[in-house]
Amino acid sequence: MLWQSYIKGFKAYLKLERSLSNNSVDAYLNDIDKLAQYFKSLDEEPALNNIKAADIKSFISWLNELGMQATTQARVISGLKAFFTYLMLEEVVDKDPMALIEGPKLSRKLPDMLNIHEINQLIGAIDASKPEGMRNKAIIEVLYGCGLRVTELTELKISNLYPQIEFIKVIGKGNKERLVPIGGVALKLLDIYINSIRVHMNIKKGNEDYIFLNRFGAKLSRISIFNLIKSLAESIGLKKAISPHTLRHSFATHLIEGGADLRAVQEMLGHSSITTTEIYTHVDRDYLREVITQFHPRS
Repeated sequence: MLWQSYIKGFKAYLKLERSLSNNSVDAYLNDIDKLAQYFKSLDEEPALNNIKAADIKSFISWLNELGMQATTQARVISGLKAFFTYLMLEEVVDKDPMALIEGPKLSRKLPDMLNIHEINQLIGAIDASKPEGMRNKAIIEVLYGCGLRVTELTELKISNLYPQIEFIKVIGKGNKERLVPIGGVALKLLDIYINSIRVHMNIKKGNEDYIFLNRFGAKLSRISIFNLIKSLAESIGLKKAISPHTLRHSFATHLIEGGADLRAVQEMLGHSSITTTEIYTHVDRDYLREVITQFHPRS
């Protein structure tokens, strides 16, 4: 089976036609690699243009036997659907074996979020006397105040700041750009960090425009942000399992709780589908249920 040549073409298709990020492309290719591994383990490996829905179902059963979680299985199935869509476009196969394949039913669960008191505690735990203190305060404020993904934060550039109109330009998934409002507190901290601390740093060539830098003058890494959040959570004795994404979830949840329009929240989060944003509406429903339980005479 000429997997490599088709996978190479699929990679180009994802990058050029789908405009996916390198991380997303790698995830898709890993999904295809799992299918290739499965077929190689069989006594008789089917030809690429002869793969049927029954073969895919056997592959999914194999994943299940390996103990793969439903969420991971769903992602693999999504990757295979994209791969066979590409093969159909290239006329490598004349029938799509994924057409009738459905992913496992997933429960849409919102991870732990923080209330405003906990967020203030995190920020209060930062030692502003240290050189990186003001930077770290700005990081938390921007993550929570703008609802950014961690990669969007590390890629944020000075040239994408528009303080006069209180907006920032964010490069999201698939290199899609969006404008996100930024509050006065976050802007003030950014201004102090950029003009009072960062300006005195020895910045490495190629990193001049990135806002958040490490002590070596290079763009801050994703893992550094994760470590910062974890360290702050431990310092205040927070028992919740949190990450930079928790601040994004908190941003969206607090907006919905406050009555923000779902479409506006979708735009600010950079969700391509409103159904992704709708996960946050459960908070309002829980609150309404509590109100009914507490105050309705028939409850």
